Amino acid sequence: MKFLQPLSLTLGLLALVATTTFAADAKYEVVPNFFETTPDNQPIGACHGGVVLDKAGNMYVTTDTARGILVFSPAGKFVRAFGPTKIHGLEIREENGAEVIYAARPSAHEVIKLKLDGTQEWALTFPAEAGIYKDAGKFNPCAVTVGPDGSIFVADGYGKSWIHHYSHKGKLVRTFGGPGKDRGQVSCPHGIAIDTRGAEPLIVVADRSNRRLQNFSLGGQHRGFVTDELRSPCHFDQRGKLLLVPDLDARVTLLNEKNELVVHLGDGTNYGLRDKPREQFADGKFIAPHSACFDAAGNIFVVEWVEIGRVTKLRKV
Repeated sequence: MKFLQPLSLTLGLLALVATTTFAADAKYEVVPNFFETTPDNQPIGACHGGVVLDKAGNMYVTTDTARGILVFSPAGKFVRAFGPTKIHGLEIREENGAEVIYAARPSAHEVIKLKLDGTQEWALTFPAEAGIYKDAGKFNPCAVTVGPDGSIFVADGYGKSWIHHYSHKGKLVRTFGGPGKDRGQVSCPHGIAIDTRGAEPLIVVADRSNRRLQNFSLGGQHRGFVTDELRSPCHFDQRGKLLLVPDLDARVTLLNEKNELVVHLGDGTNYGLRDKPREQFADGKFIAPHSACFDAAGNIFVVEWVEIGRVTKLRKV
């Protein structure tokens, strides 16, 4: 095990940089080789997608391989693969007593809803009624989240940088955002989630090309930016008052309820290792975190957009 301590205590390991009093409660250790690296005798493959856990603790990792979604047990063992390939962002939630997956597929120009056995319930294609797209090929959604009332919010991060709000029945309610740098505008909205840490639920967007987070009301009104301590934010998960932000530029960040830095985890520098053999990867230093999530115990799981695929467990101490 490698213990992730503040940089001031462990000068040789760029693993954790803490600047607030919360750091005392934000210590993690890397668990090397917790997940099978060649499930079913094949590489994991590029994790250019997301990671989520079901209520039983099973982990769902999307890949660009023909196997689609890989499922690992809580012990890190490969269980099965299912579903379509090249899912980018995904979210799991319980509806009517059953868990389902909402998933964005930019290369297929759609958002889909899946049962955990891989059965597809429906698909949302490009919103012609928004008046923005001439054809489906311009709609390349990166991420999807579901609001408290079942509303569906889709971030067209690889397309035209708009955010589309649908009713729970899939009817377009409004479109907001749009390309740019000003208040309310986004550039490559790469991740999207509902932030419930404050008095008002907010939509938080990983405004990646602008190197910031942007908050919106559930009605699409701009509420604010988070610009400090971010490089290329990709997506989110939330646990209590903590917001987990995987950053494509080689680290994972935790923010408190005021969006102040708690820690940077696994702070690396070499994005150029993305296509290199696993032997060149260092435990405790990230290369290209693309998604991350908490489990019920507060441990963190990180997937990286490296060609061979890497999934890391950070155990909360």
